[in-house]
Amino acid sequence: MSVHNNFIKTGTKCIGVAANYKSLLKILNRPKPKCPDFFIKPISSYITEGQKIKIPKGFTVNEEVELGVIIKEKCKGVLECNAMNYVGGYCLALDMTATCKLLEARKTGGSWTLGKAFDTACPVSCFISKDEIKDSNNVQLWCSVNGIEKQNGNTNDLLFNIPFLISYISNFITLEANDVIITGSPPGMGPVKEGDIIEAGIVGGVYMKFEVDKE
Repeated sequence: MSVHNNFIKTGTKCIGVAANYKSLLKILNRPKPKCPDFFIKPISSYITEGQKIKIPKGFTVNEEVELGVIIKEKCKGVLECNAMNYVGGYCLALDMTATCKLLEARKTGGSWTLGKAFDTACPVSCFISKDEIKDSNNVQLWCSVNGIEKQNGNTNDLLFNIPFLISYISNFITLEANDVIITGSPPGMGPVKEGDIIEAGIVGGVYMKFEVDKE
């Protein structure tokens, strides 16, 4: 199976990495974790431009811009030194997060699933080829809400870089062709509401725009 623009239909899962920017950990005053903390979004949470982000009734939802890594072929137990061989391309993603449900989960020790996996929780851009991103450790991302910039960060600030993430995750979970790893979000994420317009992009590269609506 080849990687192509239909990754949102042919992948089996999207794996997100939590709190993976050094600058965010500093702001949150959190210690550096020993290993990545990750979660899974179902492919049913994907939407593309032209579709609206739907906030479920009673939810408080934040926008989080992230670089997505699209896996080229099935792999398991990948060595970090070989990890980039399994990258087929990239995408820009918004990790829409129901912070209200995450706070509840943290208090009770419950699952993050509802906070991360609701319908429309993962807006994504078109496929970005490896030729368009020469250095995945130097990608400038930005996100604005209603024309006001909220996030601006570079993947050189990632705590766990892309080769390490592919290696680490694949030791526990087999990665399939067109699976996506969303690599974490820089500081500045915040709540959005019905009627908001979210714009996001890679400096010198892809751009996307989504309207927020209620369920």
